[in-house]
Amino acid sequence: MFINFFRIMRIYISAFLLLFFVLTGHTQTTIINGTAPGAGGKTIELTAPADLITFLEKPLGKVQIGADGKFSLPVKIERTMDAILSINFHKAEMFIEPGKTYKIQIDSINYKDEKEVNPFIQSQNLKLQIFFEDPNELNWVVSDFNNLCSTFLLENFNALYKNHLTAKVDTFRVQMKTRFAAAKNEYFTAYMAYKFASLEQLTRYYSQAELAKRYFTDKPVLYLNLEYMEFFNSYFSKYITATSRALHLVDYMQLLKGADPYAALMKTLAADTLLRNEQLKELVLLKGMMELYNTANYKQEEVLAVINAVHERSIFPDNKEIAANIRTVLTKLKPGTQAPAFTLFDANKKPVSLKDFKGKGVVLSFWTTYCQGCLSEMDLIRPLFDKYHDKAEFVSVCADADPMKMHFFVSMKKDFIWTFLHIGDSSGVLSDYDVRSYPLFVLIDRSGNIFQYPAVQPSEGLDAAIQKMIQQ
Repeated sequence: MFINFFRIMRIYISAFLLLFFVLTGHTQTTIINGTAPGAGGKTIELTAPADLITFLEKPLGKVQIGADGKFSLPVKIERTMDAILSINFHKAEMFIEPGKTYKIQIDSINYKDEKEVNPFIQSQNLKLQIFFEDPNELNWVVSDFNNLCSTFLLENFNALYKNHLTAKVDTFRVQMKTRFAAAKNEYFTAYMAYKFASLEQLTRYYSQAELAKRYFTDKPVLYLNLEYMEFFNSYFSKYITATSRALHLVDYMQLLKGADPYAALMKTLAADTLLRNEQLKELVLLKGMMELYNTANYKQEEVLAVINAVHERSIFPDNKEIAANIRTVLTKLKPGTQAPAFTLFDANKKPVSLKDFKGKGVVLSFWTTYCQGCLSEMDLIRPLFDKYHDKAEFVSVCADADPMKMHFFVSMKKDFIWTFLHIGDSSGVLSDYDVRSYPLFVLIDRSGNIFQYPAVQPSEGLDAAIQKMIQQ
């Protein structure tokens, strides 16, 4: 009886663990402990490319840095990846692996620089020191290998590219295998293999067909391996429309007009024997559609229909995600797409979110107190506010480094009675709205979707654009 009881319990426990791993996606907690001198009180954020075709960044985690500059940032990840640490617009990259703990130090920079310039220009690269005991730790071996490869290419580029001296690649390959013989990390093994694939492509070591057979056909798709995807993006650039011998005569415009263009395109791509791997073939299709989206004479809505079909019908989760990311990148800030969400603070340190204004149109502007053009345009907002404030919300986001400058300026301008917010540490909002210069105006409709981006400025006819938005 007891034997049967324990056997049944083991079955239940096994079933529970299986369900747990399915639901959690085998995530493990990775922890980054570190110091960032001079950054006390600021937020440090960890992001990663959602994929290595669009490079759309996805958040992994963030934490406030202590007054002493110390922080501990835990994140849950499934696979080894190249991640991005950022403090405001200052960034650094490092590899992280599931379940590992890292100790790092970020070199000191002047985070309190009051020089008022666009943060896209002002940003600096953060310099990291990663402390580890294992001489074959991934960050170390990749850095060492990359430095050696850069030196090799610098010294031998003409011999490789112009003279196709493949023997140099063979010699270098032997040297690297010897040097990194003890590095057993699977990510690094593949990283090194596909770096050599790129060198073989450069020297024409193999034909394009042979390269595909060696590195793609019947090989796993390594979505998050930087060198695999670097080689993939290079090899399959303009592939379906130009470089594939089997596909270069295909009339894609006609296929896109069909009843089921996704199925028709997948069937057409099957004519290329190098794409017999269904997962790879679908990924190549996505890359091809991304390239066709802004190609003259192609209808963007037809291309998007194929990308959407991959997202909805693919049996490969990574391809589904990449399709969604491609759609996001291609349609970002286009009319009818969801406006990027944000929560910022007003002069009273009250949080204000974009969603708070749903049901009304929003006239959003980004400005600074040191931008003369901004101040001229801001003076023209008050008449528009008086005319439309019952039907549209006016929100001005100040990007000054010091929030007190905004508070003082607005307090002096008694007729500035609409909503003023400060960017604070939420510099990602400037990236979300691709704010490259000031002022920038954006119109958001009552459903929270982009109506006009960039919107015309008040001096150039914003009045008519607002009226059109509220009448839709």
